[in-house]
Order: sequence, then structure tokens, then C-alpha cells
Amino acid sequence: MVQSGERLVSTAAERYLLVYMIGVLLIVCSLIIIIFIVFQKRKNKLLLDKIKQQQAFEEELSNTQIEIQEQTLKNIGQELHDNIGQLLSVANMQLSIMSMQINQDIKDQFTETKNVVKDSLSEVRALSKSLNSDVIVNRGFQQSVQNEVDRLNKLNLLKTELQVLGDKTLFPKNKDSIILFRIIQEFISNTIKYAKAGTLTLVLNYNEDSLLIKAVDDGVGFDIKAAELGSGLINMKNRANLINATFQIDSEINKGTKLTVNYPYKNSSI
Repeated sequence: MVQSGERLVSTAAERYLLVYMIGVLLIVCSLIIIIFIVFQKRKNKLLLDKIKQQQAFEEELSNTQIEIQEQTLKNIGQELHDNIGQLLSVANMQLSIMSMQINQDIKDQFTETKNVVKDSLSEVRALSKSLNSDVIVNRGFQQSVQNEVDRLNKLNLLKTELQVLGDKTLFPKNKDSIILFRIIQEFISNTIKYAKAGTLTLVLNYNEDSLLIKAVDDGVGFDIKAAELGSGLINMKNRANLINATFQIDSEINKGTKLTVNYPYKNSSI
């Protein structure tokens, strides 16, 4: 009886010891899991903070680069207007005075020269305005685009058409309009330089929550993959990213090029 009781006590003790060890083991495992989870969360937070800091740095860098570009363009525009514009104005006035004193046999040639100077003056003034961001903001986005279209058609560089859909009053008046205008300018510049296009169509579609911009040319097109690192595409992409706009370029050899930009009003700058 005594031995039987001792065995029962020993068995119970062993069970308690086993339960205790299992409990300790579970607690240790739980602590290890908790420490691992906390470590992972902290690691993920550090990585996320690092990514956010990198994104903030890249955004600030892009903002700085664009501000420098805008200031440079503004200075060029002012120089064109104040210096080159003034010189052409003086030349135009002097030609007007001289036109009364020249012989009749060269009057037609003289008049043609005077008209060239006059047209050059108009072009310099129009170009200076398109480079000045303050003028773009005061004039308005759509009117700035229309003036660029008119300038291209006047120069006979290519036949350009602007189509406007929707209610333009939905478009907020802010500095994002400068960035959108520069994207269009960059596309137009690339079309003139490389596309060998005959026509260019611009579409401004004002929707309830966003502005959809499309630009299509009938030029020779290009290989998108080969041109992805080009400064023109990078500039347009960076500008679109700054205002949370989606940006897409589609092109095929001998099938032209299409630009699509979707600018959401709700993410616009104040």
C-alpha cells in the first residue's frame, strides 16, 4: 500500500513537472514569437520610413529641378521680350520710316522684308509668353494650349488641331496647369524634332473628377523601350508624378505616337 501510494505521488509529480515544462516551453516559444513579430514590425517600419524618406527626397529633387527649369524658362522669356523683342520693334519702326524714302522698283522686296521682321517680332512675343509661367497661370491652361496651337499653325510647322470636351470650369486654377502645359510642350517639341509628322491633334476632355489629355501625331513613331531613358520622356514622367497624374506614351514605328495624361482634380495643388 505504501509503495502504491508512493508510485501515485511520483507519477503525479512527474505529470506536474511535465505540465510545468510544457507551460514553460509554451511561454518561451510565445515570447520568441512575440519578439520576432515586434522585430519584424520594427524592421518593416524602418524600411517603410526609409522608402518614404527616399520618395520625399526624390520628390523634393524633382520639385527643385522643375523650379530651376521654370525660372530658367521665365528668364529666357523675359530676355526674348525685353531685348530681342525691343530690337525687332526698333528695326520694324526704322523700316516703316525708310519705306517712304525708297525707290518704287525695290518697294515690293522692302515690304516683304518688313513683313518678315514684323512676323518675327510677333513670334518672339508669343514664344516669350509661352516660356513665362506667370503668363500661363494668368492666361489660363486652355488658352495657353490654344495659343501654342495657333503659333504652330502660323509657323506652318505642322497642322495642329485642338478639341475641347466637357466643362472647362471644372479645372482648378492652380500651378499644376504649368506642369500640364509643359508636358504638352515637351510632346509637341519632340513631335517637331523627330516625328516628321504632318498633323497633330490635341484633346482636352474635362470630366467630373479629372482632366484627360490626349495628343496624337501621325509621324514615324519610335521604339518605346529604346527611348525610355530619353530626357524628354523622363521629364514628362517626373512632371506627371509630381501632380499625381497618370502618364502613358504609346508609339509604333510608322504608326505615330500618342500621349495620354489623366490629371485628377482631387489631388491638385492649392
